[in-house]
Amino acid sequence: MLAMSSRRRWFVTIGVMTGMLLAALEATVVGTAMPTIVSALGGLAHYSWVFSAYLLTSTVTVPVWGKLSDLFGRRRLFQIGVGVFVIGSAACGLAMTMTQLIVARAVQGVGAGALVPLAMTIIGDIFTLEERAKMQGFFSGVWGLSSIFGPLVGGFITDQLSWRWVFLLNLPVGIAAALIIGIALREPPRHERPSIDYLGSTVLTIAVTILLLVLGAQSIATPRNMVLIALVVASLFWFIRIEQRAKDPVVPLGLFRNRVVAVAVGVGFLSGIAMFAVITFVPLLAQGVLGATATEAGSFLTPLMLSWVIVSIIGGRLLIRFGSRVLVILGLILMLGGFVALATFTRTTPKALMMFELIVIGSGLGLTMFTLLVASQHSVRREQLGITTSLNQFSRSIGGALGVAILGALLAAGLAQFAQDPNALVNPAARAHLAPAELAQLQGALEGTLRNIFWVCAAVVAIALAGAFTLPGGAVGEVHGEPAKRMVIAEMTNIDPEHEPEV
Repeated sequence: MLAMSSRRRWFVTIGVMTGMLLAALEATVVGTAMPTIVSALGGLAHYSWVFSAYLLTSTVTVPVWGKLSDLFGRRRLFQIGVGVFVIGSAACGLAMTMTQLIVARAVQGVGAGALVPLAMTIIGDIFTLEERAKMQGFFSGVWGLSSIFGPLVGGFITDQLSWRWVFLLNLPVGIAAALIIGIALREPPRHERPSIDYLGSTVLTIAVTILLLVLGAQSIATPRNMVLIALVVASLFWFIRIEQRAKDPVVPLGLFRNRVVAVAVGVGFLSGIAMFAVITFVPLLAQGVLGATATEAGSFLTPLMLSWVIVSIIGGRLLIRFGSRVLVILGLILMLGGFVALATFTRTTPKALMMFELIVIGSGLGLTMFTLLVASQHSVRREQLGITTSLNQFSRSIGGALGVAILGALLAAGLAQFAQDPNALVNPAARAHLAPAELAQLQGALEGTLRNIFWVCAAVVAIALAGAFTLPGGAVGEVHGEPAKRMVIAEMTNIDPEHEPEV
């Protein structure tokens, strides 16, 4: 632990939490503003790419940021990450076309890849284990407040100011975070030079980027896309060979021999598809089908995020008592029921019922995501803890990026058959000039397409639920004391209690 005064540690904590706030708000604010952005810039067919570009770059850069921070120090890398995020945010706010916005979002995502993992690493550097446990309340508060107020703030800014301020307001917040960390955090000089798997990171980035290009196309079965798919397969095989030989691989393949980690990564990947789908497409449903404003669309995500945070906290208390498998299965059952109900919506569905369905999905996400992370962390040794945590986040984000790309292709295909401009659905002025018959036809097309998207999500969750039954560990009783705790962790994760990792 770094030696510093209590006052300085709290200043560092404020800087770290300010940086985390940027990442937390990004999850909800942009989704609320996107229908309005599309109405201003056009390009509804490229709707999902605004999310996919950010998810891709923020995901593949996570392990690189972590390894570079070992080499050059947390402070410098955290400031660089915030700086890249701020530059990307400024470019987003100044974008004049959808293409420019997508490129700017990719830059923003590169910086975002540093925010959360480096923030958690800095906290680990300056607080003891007991103090870190108490700090979880502050971190939950950041995500909880952003979950509640993010959609509302995003909708309000979009309606009252301009969608551009959704991005431009990141500038003062990011600059403040970088300045606080720069002034308050002091680190000893680092002399070690850890091995960085640049080749593995590059090959993985190329493979996933090409895959997204293929999946984002309206028609996958073309000669060009078949060649690209073959290139993706070859790149993935090459990536596996690289990781097998790398001294410190970006994705350590040996971890997948641990059944808890393997199941957590697989279920997390599928859950990530569902998670980002509901965040991405529910605001479009609210504005395009139900005719809501951006502010009203933001309110649709509030119960989803709020239930997610609350149930995550409750799940932490239930985990030791009931074990990981029970909670993951319960969470996926809730998600499955919520998506099935959401897939049956119509324009006459009461808003209260739709809110309840989103609460059910959010509760399932809260149980599933938190439990998978803790279970995988407790199933490995301490020296593998950081890698395992990053891999958990990596799989979820990759699932979200690929899922949004696939579902975005379904959206584009579903709207391509109509002659009318689908952008009119999210442009209040253009919508007002549509004839009632044209408006009804466009709404019906979007409604049917979104129903299909939610049915696909339900199928994905069902597959994840089947996989969750292979998660080791069963119910455990209420226990007290350190020896009992060790046995609980052993039963929950199916490891030798004599090798319980320090967390």
